Amino acid sequence: MSKAQTKEKQYQVLLEKRDTVGLARLGLMSSQVYLDDPKRLTFLLSRYKFVAKMFGGMKRVLEVGCADAFGTRLVRQEVAEVVAVDFDPIFIADAKSRQDKKLPIDLRVHDLLKGPVEKAAFDGVYCCDVIEHIEPRVEDLFVGNLVRCLRPHGTLIVGSPSLESQPYASPQSKEGHVNCKRAPELKALMEKHFHNVFIFSMNDEVVHTGFYPMAHYLFALCCSPRTKSK
Repeated sequence: MSKAQTKEKQYQVLLEKRDTVGLARLGLMSSQVYLDDPKRLTFLLSRYKFVAKMFGGMKRVLEVGCADAFGTRLVRQEVAEVVAVDFDPIFIADAKSRQDKKLPIDLRVHDLLKGPVEKAAFDGVYCCDVIEHIEPRVEDLFVGNLVRCLRPHGTLIVGSPSLESQPYASPQSKEGHVNCKRAPELKALMEKHFHNVFIFSMNDEVVHTGFYPMAHYLFALCCSPRTKSK
């Protein structure tokens, strides 16, 4: 136990936590974001908070394209179980190295273009900042495999930068963004697979229902799949 004493006794627990558990570490992607432009972490966490609140109380949830899973913890706080997958094993290895025993996450390497993670196994599925990386020619395959992961009553949330935001995107982001969409285009894609699709705008940390062309980010909340998992 630390011999150092904080000036105010209520903060002594900070040293005790440091000495017994250690200091929390950022992941590969979240660390780079923090070093280059720390305010972007507030945007990332706000997106995950939206998903967490929409899915609150669900038993089993799937994240597709979790990267270093830095934000996944927010969702795990609100649901009983999270399976998080990414097609890059480097990200999954990094996320596993920072696993939290109090809020465990089932981390797996999986490419959704090759098939569903598990068929009809999840109450909720979400992907943030993923679909813009999917080539348009395979976007229906990608969304179809998301649907195949859902139970019949399941809900899908897809978050993505809007097409209108791209003039302001960083060179690093633009390099991977091959399929950004306007709100009507995102809704049309999701309506191929769901009976009910609700589009939300997002600017910085604020989710709203404002004018879509002025939204930097879009969420599609999708309910009632049109087809059952096969």
